[in-house]
Amino acid sequence: MTSALEGIRAIDFTRLGPGPFCSMILGDLGTEIIRIDEPQTAGGDPDKARRRAAFNALNRNKRSIILNLKDHQAQEVLHRLCRNMDVFIEGFRPGVTGRLGCDYETLSAINPRIVYCSITGYGQDGPYQQQPGHDINYMALGGALDLLGPEEGPPIIPPNIIADFSAGGMQAAIGIMAALMARERTGRGQYVDVSMTDGVVYLMANLASTYFEEGLTPWKQQRIYTGRTPGYNVYGCKDGKYMTLSSIGTPFWENICRALDLPEYIPLGRDTSRYPEMIQAFRQAFRRRTRDEWWEELRGSANSAGPVYTLDETLNDPQVRHRQMVAKVGQLGGEPVFHVGISPKLSDTPGSVRRLGPVPGEHTAEVLEELGYSAEELAALRQKGAVT
Repeated sequence: MTSALEGIRAIDFTRLGPGPFCSMILGDLGTEIIRIDEPQTAGGDPDKARRRAAFNALNRNKRSIILNLKDHQAQEVLHRLCRNMDVFIEGFRPGVTGRLGCDYETLSAINPRIVYCSITGYGQDGPYQQQPGHDINYMALGGALDLLGPEEGPPIIPPNIIADFSAGGMQAAIGIMAALMARERTGRGQYVDVSMTDGVVYLMANLASTYFEEGLTPWKQQRIYTGRTPGYNVYGCKDGKYMTLSSIGTPFWENICRALDLPEYIPLGRDTSRYPEMIQAFRQAFRRRTRDEWWEELRGSANSAGPVYTLDETLNDPQVRHRQMVAKVGQLGGEPVFHVGISPKLSDTPGSVRRLGPVPGEHTAEVLEELGYSAEELAALRQKGAVT
């Protein structure tokens, strides 16, 4: 069975989370990925390095070569490689790839069909284009961080899921696939400029729509999903764990009030003046049982609720397992290797994990041989330090 992106070839010249996550998505869907890794410092336990690579889901379905792109001959290797590539992904600040001989102008001149994607914090232009940053900075500027946490207190800092992975890597994968579709019509590749800050703002589309219409920021909107309403909130349980509640709409509100033995609040669901009182009553009700006792009662019923899981609990949940979001992808020295599964479920061309993540430079010789380099030429490049 073929994969959706089988036959597409891509170079991943990125370092931190967004780029590898983007190429992981493409690789899962069938793209052949070659990672360009930087020269490695000597030392370290090779067995530990191999194990770390095997369990690294972000680098699965990829081969790795090491090129020292500060060397002109290494740049020539990359240019030869790009002649038959469909996609090039990089994650450096604007201007860096030009100095390394792999900017869009250079590579598109070599291969006009190449789709070139840059993933940066603020984009390729504008007053902040050279501003350094990380996930928290892009979430903050994009307006998302302000919404995480209570209105009266400081924001709560989440892991680097929102800006790096959702607003960065995932938006890049969408942009690349759209550019590949466009190439089917035009015959030419194009440049895909992904700003993680842009991506965060993009994720705020629904909230921004209300602002544009009514001039109200999210906290002022008193929307149901800001944690200020009794029906859309998180509640502590008897065992110190938590349940989530999203009882939006009349049937769900009525059902949860009955389940909590608080039927007197059924007619008061829209009375904002009573929200503090109802939240306090809900808190007391949830503390009467453990999280799992509540989940057992509310699961599968007409109540919109769910447990707050730790990651290990998530990865052992029956729904997550049934959806194959925990996948055995290979073995390493007899030890099974597990990764997260593949999110998009395609009926006719499903994604797959075809190879474990490589250690840096594992496939340098293999890839250069495919490009036509002789053993003598490869040895000379290694001797010079252009490749490893």
